[in-house]
Amino acid sequence: MSLNFGRTQLAIPGPSIIPERVLNAMHRPSPNIYHGELVDMVDTLFPDLKAVARTKHHAAIYIANGHGAWEAALANTLNRGDKVLVITTGRFGEGWAALARTMGIETQILDFGLQSDADPEKLEEALRADTNKEIKAVMTVHVDTATSVLNDVPALRKAIDNAGHDALFMVDCIASLGCDQFEMDDWGVDVMMTGCQKGLMTPAGMSFVYFNDKAAAARETASPSFYWDWTPRANPDVFYQQFGGTAPTHHLYGLREALNIIVHEEGIEAVWKRHATIAKAIWAAVDTWGGGDSNGDKSNVPLMHHNIADPAKRSTAVSAITTAPGIAGKVRDWCENEAGITLGIGLGLAEPGTPQWDQQFRIGHMGHQNVAMTMAVLGSIETALIASGAEPGSGALTAAAKILAAH
Repeated sequence: MSLNFGRTQLAIPGPSIIPERVLNAMHRPSPNIYHGELVDMVDTLFPDLKAVARTKHHAAIYIANGHGAWEAALANTLNRGDKVLVITTGRFGEGWAALARTMGIETQILDFGLQSDADPEKLEEALRADTNKEIKAVMTVHVDTATSVLNDVPALRKAIDNAGHDALFMVDCIASLGCDQFEMDDWGVDVMMTGCQKGLMTPAGMSFVYFNDKAAAARETASPSFYWDWTPRANPDVFYQQFGGTAPTHHLYGLREALNIIVHEEGIEAVWKRHATIAKAIWAAVDTWGGGDSNGDKSNVPLMHHNIADPAKRSTAVSAITTAPGIAGKVRDWCENEAGITLGIGLGLAEPGTPQWDQQFRIGHMGHQNVAMTMAVLGSIETALIASGAEPGSGALTAAAKILAAH
């Protein structure tokens, strides 16, 4: 007998859960794509997209996933043969660097491993060593979804300034925008990109690139293709130029409703606080479970721990967790098959088929999240741990509840 009959729940770090209001907004006939309601509605999106990013500068929408946004950011600012410095703290920094290399861009890697955030002093040192100013851009992720690390963007900006370097500062906020605090203008970010399917709570298929005037000037010496060129998208003469052709009509209606929730109802600062509270509740549960035994034999093998040890350096959107051998795989399987809760795999922290693969799982807690959804995930994980034969530390759900109750 299975208990998995009823509504299922995604607890992966994107795509995130889509609010029913967003789905309902998309459930409609196709609109006129040349004038009228759709055109008027799209005009209302840009002020709200900029409000979420905390910028007064430019924004472009692409019918693409995050990889498309990566390419758009590079294509509009760099040329084949240019050199960039890429800060890596997990799989997604590495992925952005790999894409840059396919475009003929030379990449210098500043790697901080899988359990640490980026060190601003190391960045400053690397830029000071670039005496000929060959580095055209510094690229980093705000949150690496694979490791759950939260990089200190203002400190990295300060390191660039301290080095007296004029490289563009480019930040991937695909996992963080609408979850972790981000201040594009105040933090001195020149180019930022994100996707619609995480903190913005819209079905996957759109991405966004934000850029300031310094980055717009770099576009004058770059040679993006028709599709990736952000100039007509951000400053169109006619409507279709905003999308390089036909607009992603129903995604746009969904995005409009999601932004209504984020910007006009909850407010972006309240969104940040809600994510922080829910994250702390999940962290408290993980810490409590970690005090238990992995196999019930009192062997004192730690049951689990956070991939990022320092809470101040963790994202509030995703938690990457390492368990005793075999535990994570059992938990992932039991939660999906018996509880209807899908947890994230240990992306980039282990290779599929290795023993370490079954020691990693991730909890996505981004976007459309509340107390009931949070406690459902935690209760299912605790049940899965017991079903696997582990003895999790007692009181995890109470620890989480106390944080949620005290918000």
